[in-house]
Amino acid sequence: MPSVVKMNMEMFGKYAKQQQLQQAPLATRMRPKTLYGFIGQKHLLAKGRVLQRAIESDHIPPMIFWGPPGSGKTSLANVIAFSVGAYFAPINAVSVRVADLRKIAVEAKERYQISSRRTILFIDDIHLFSETQQDVVLLFINNGIIILIGATTENPFFEVTSPLLSRMRVIPLKPLTEEEIRILISRATTDILQGIGDLKVELQQNALEQLIKMSNSNARMALNTLEIAALNTPVDTKGKRMIRLEAIEDAFQKLRSKQYLHLVGTM
Repeated sequence: MPSVVKMNMEMFGKYAKQQQLQQAPLATRMRPKTLYGFIGQKHLLAKGRVLQRAIESDHIPPMIFWGPPGSGKTSLANVIAFSVGAYFAPINAVSVRVADLRKIAVEAKERYQISSRRTILFIDDIHLFSETQQDVVLLFINNGIIILIGATTENPFFEVTSPLLSRMRVIPLKPLTEEEIRILISRATTDILQGIGDLKVELQQNALEQLIKMSNSNARMALNTLEIAALNTPVDTKGKRMIRLEAIEDAFQKLRSKQYLHLVGTM
């Protein structure tokens, strides 16, 4: 296929992703684009730390991010791709097939030939990959075109095959602190473009503290609970949405129920 057609298809794909992002949950919309906007993981990203140096020098090794839900694994991989100018190809181990992996490899090679642009292949829930799938991605690591980043909430030393694990660095991520969750909530409520700033939201103090507590260091849970509560809170006479404790607790239960139903549906 002519390279111009390939480039046009990639531009169309980028536009489609932007349109999809506008309809995405708040936690997805609020993912940072740069290290400056990333919250948490200072043990990795502070000046002079190992991952910060790797990004700054544009020398990204194959890695597995190991951390609890909502600690920023996907966001960090996305930031790395943006920082080094790589194409970001996220997949989930639950739904991807070997044929999909090989297609990604072909597209990455063509992209590199056209623009010298590398691809970051981000595999969420990499611990759920079969041995066959892990053998396939093992071939990607040394070609210089694809940078492999996996993410898992499980101990990779038990769940990932030895050949793949021996070629990747395991990077532990820490749970977010309450103060970091507080900062994320503040950003989301004031950001008009990606957040819910246009809804003119205010949280009562006890609602804010409960939201932070119930999120249990999970940024995704905190932001998506906030969005549900905001959308279900009516506008008052001053044009604001005053979110009360009851709205946060109700939104949290709705989100948990939705997650449970999704889990049951995949069994």
